[in-house]
Amino acid sequence: MRNNTYAKVIMFLLMTAGNITFALADGSSTGIPSVQSVQQVNTITVKGVVKDKNGDPIVGATVTEKGNTKNGAITDIDGNYSLRLPAGKIITVSYVGFKTAEFKATSGHHNFLLEEDLTDLNEVVVVGYGTQKKADVTSSVASVKAKDFNTGSVLDAGQLVQGKVAGLNISLPSGDPNGSTTVMLRGTSSLMGNSTPLILVDGVPGSFSTVAPEDIESIDVLKDGSATAIYGTRGTNGVIIITTKSGSREVKPSIEYNGYLSVAYQAKKADFLNASQLRERWKEGWTPSGADDKDYGASTNWLDEVSRTAVSHNHNLTFRGGSKSVSYLAALNYNDREGTLKKTDGKNIRANFELTHRMFDDKLTTTLMMIASERKYPYGVSHGTVYRDACIQNPTQPVYDENGNYVERNVYFYDNPVSLQNENVGSARNRNIRFTGTMVFRPFEDLSFKGSVTRKGQNSINGYYQTKKHPSTTENGLNGYASRYSSDYIYNSVELTADWHHKFNKHSIEAIAGYSYEDNRTEYFSANNRNFPTDSYTYNKLGSGKGLAQGVAGEDSYKYQTRLIGVFGRVTYNYDDRYLAMFSIRHEGSSKFGEDHKWGNFPGVSIGWRINNEKFMKQFSWIDNLKLRAGFGITGIDINDPYQSLASLGYDNYFLYNNDWIRILTPTRNANPDLRWEKKYEYNLGFDYEFFGGRLGGSIDFYLRDTKDALWNYSVPVPPYQYSTIMANVGKIRNKGVEVLINAIPVKTKDFEWNTNFSYSHNSNEVRSISNDKYTMSTDWFTTGYTGEPIQTETHRVKVGEPIGNFFGLKSVGLTSDGKWVVERLERDADGNLTGNKYYDLAANATTEDRQVLGNGVPKHFVNFNNTITYKNWDLSINMRGQFGFQILNFQEMFYANPTIQYNVLNSAFNTHDVVSISEDKKSVTKTGEKVRINDSQRYVSEYVEDGDFWKIDNVTLGYSFNVKKLKWIQRLRIYASCLNLATITGYKGIDPEVDITGLTAGTDDRDKYPTTRSFTFGVNVTF
Repeated sequence: MRNNTYAKVIMFLLMTAGNITFALADGSSTGIPSVQSVQQVNTITVKGVVKDKNGDPIVGATVTEKGNTKNGAITDIDGNYSLRLPAGKIITVSYVGFKTAEFKATSGHHNFLLEEDLTDLNEVVVVGYGTQKKADVTSSVASVKAKDFNTGSVLDAGQLVQGKVAGLNISLPSGDPNGSTTVMLRGTSSLMGNSTPLILVDGVPGSFSTVAPEDIESIDVLKDGSATAIYGTRGTNGVIIITTKSGSREVKPSIEYNGYLSVAYQAKKADFLNASQLRERWKEGWTPSGADDKDYGASTNWLDEVSRTAVSHNHNLTFRGGSKSVSYLAALNYNDREGTLKKTDGKNIRANFELTHRMFDDKLTTTLMMIASERKYPYGVSHGTVYRDACIQNPTQPVYDENGNYVERNVYFYDNPVSLQNENVGSARNRNIRFTGTMVFRPFEDLSFKGSVTRKGQNSINGYYQTKKHPSTTENGLNGYASRYSSDYIYNSVELTADWHHKFNKHSIEAIAGYSYEDNRTEYFSANNRNFPTDSYTYNKLGSGKGLAQGVAGEDSYKYQTRLIGVFGRVTYNYDDRYLAMFSIRHEGSSKFGEDHKWGNFPGVSIGWRINNEKFMKQFSWIDNLKLRAGFGITGIDINDPYQSLASLGYDNYFLYNNDWIRILTPTRNANPDLRWEKKYEYNLGFDYEFFGGRLGGSIDFYLRDTKDALWNYSVPVPPYQYSTIMANVGKIRNKGVEVLINAIPVKTKDFEWNTNFSYSHNSNEVRSISNDKYTMSTDWFTTGYTGEPIQTETHRVKVGEPIGNFFGLKSVGLTSDGKWVVERLERDADGNLTGNKYYDLAANATTEDRQVLGNGVPKHFVNFNNTITYKNWDLSINMRGQFGFQILNFQEMFYANPTIQYNVLNSAFNTHDVVSISEDKKSVTKTGEKVRINDSQRYVSEYVEDGDFWKIDNVTLGYSFNVKKLKWIQRLRIYASCLNLATITGYKGIDPEVDITGLTAGTDDRDKYPTTRSFTFGVNVTF
């Protein structure tokens, strides 16, 4: 017995290097097999197909030998796999969204039918510098996969997830085809910075328009501070991670085509007087205060003259394939989008290419990725000006006179909108190219090293020319005006990371450490000239204009460079799938910061408890997931512009000396070595749940975020300062709110399934401080926003103790019998302090000190309701959303619902309003029961601040997937029809209650806003 034991030890030592274990005849383990044991080893090749419940092949499913992850295969485009392993071993098949299947390898052929996993707890979500299983996430993170994206003629990637993520509010307040969506996540956290989250496209900073929507695989949203702290000074507004589609291993080559044709028109038009209505008003005796009361004999619909039904089309080709060691994906997208205003086209060509190579038994993986795009669009026309002039133009005026010339009338801001459009020749071209090279070395299963290098370039060249028939010539004598503009942007980055994960007993640990370097450089040049001999050169021969010799030509240029360097780390811990923890930190420096604050630290920590995995919960078999999580993180907002911490001099002024204008070198900025990032401290408490095999699930999050050191420009004395203002970190802002998400599958049968998703979010905001001991304001508030001419007053107030977005103006209570506005005025004592008393007077007598809060432009409540219904081969999706508890300043009503102005007016200008009588002591007003039209100047009063609550049926899509099993060359074929912005339920009088709700001037519905649209789309998806 002893000799047998010694033999086993010796044989084990001899064979350890080969890591080979055989079975002894007596059943014990050794390193050298007996003849009998060799004869028992029987290796077989198992082949088969992996399909879903509908019999469709599953591409990219993982087939492995259980307990030996190195021995595996990936299913090809037909769902086929082939795996060689010892007979009797267990084969496991897994794929995201499906339950793992197992089979004992006893024969050479076996097909798998995977069952859909409704709980999706094993679904992988993207987090900062890595991925995690959804079940293990302890921060507030949301993930939307391609199958759940909105469809139709979407403008950019933002619209794909519009209404899909609680707390993420994406709006499209304009119908401009060359515009973009606006984004706000968990309120406004800055006074000077924007509200847009950091957007990463495959880990590199980008935008929603970097890649075509069809090329996106998933969009993950990191919402709370513990999740975004690893991004340091860029994480305050949240992080949106866009992951593009990639190639697959061991799949047959395939070509996928996605295309659509879309027709759009203006969803609602402002109700201005047409020619016949104007003539009727004249017959009634109405005369505007200006000179625009002449009947020119025509009947012109000016808005129709500058508008059209917009037709757009989109085509996307994706080529995909791969072998065991190489995979590739190439995508080409062409988008031709028309706007409903003429000369607002946009043509966009985008291409992606990704090549992945694996070697050394998958220990070394190299990926090369390139993204390139070129966008062209008309340039130089102010579409806001065209739209305004089309609305207010006299509809009895013709477009052309009897000689074919434009009818122009030299009235301020009253140009012929058709000539503004037609007599501008301009174009813009933006080219972008991004190259990323990545290498991942995995010497051991638990350890990997990754290095990536990115170079990104963006070049823009724009030019426009206003001809000799343009109003700039016919009214202002410019005799042809040309402008040229070009810019060049270069971005370089290097990222190095090491990732280690290890499991032992019930413990699981993952750690990542990294270094990040970014360099940004921007250059710009512009020039303009006028008084050209001919229109033939347009903007392509600036030197032929006489403006240079006359001293009225212009030029400008600048260049700046910034750097951002960070080192970071994160550790996650999981004990027995019950207790979870995460800690991260980033140490980051920015060249924009002041000399004394170049570097900052940004920690994040979160914990989680999966209650359903406790022993006392085993009796509740219907509970799939019950997780409590809490997190805290510190993030920052970098300074928008470079060099703000440095003193600056400029040649901005002149003086006349000996008949020569001499430039004066004057201070333009004070130095501030204390200038630094804005900090946000965020606390998050969350709860995730899933019941009944994934039929019901969701999450609830409560958050509190405090912004400290918010930037603002403060007045300072000169001297000792050289300039009258200085940028400093002073302000404090608080946001708090709740987010609720409910996912459900109310009905699920063999042929019919109904998936529904409901989310609700609420945010409240408060400005807590705008002064400190060093930098103060004369009051605890400041005004912002502007109405424009002729009213010329601010629209909003930012005040300590109040939320951002407050409208600030005169509160109207009615009209006098002769049509003058009556407003509340505020009593003050001898020292000028408010007494709390009010009295009533004519608006003409009011002062700026009588202004008060009239409402708030930021919605308090956001609701999203999404539904997807499938019946056999049919699918129907209906996406709805709403915003409640906010006000909108209706600029069109404020400027044009007034019958005293000299331009064309809205029909509502002739509506009557309550007449009020002011008491003798002016302490009260009484409604007389009479009604009267406005007979007062245009004014910013509360009458035009309306409730903006709305509910939109936003996206409806009906699709049909053909049965292509009998078609040899087609793998998938689907057709669909979609409508965007189908219907809006609201009491708001304006064109569309969906306005910009970001920033300090939230809720303003600008009179020059490009009209929003409704589009109908017809598309096809086919894979060969």
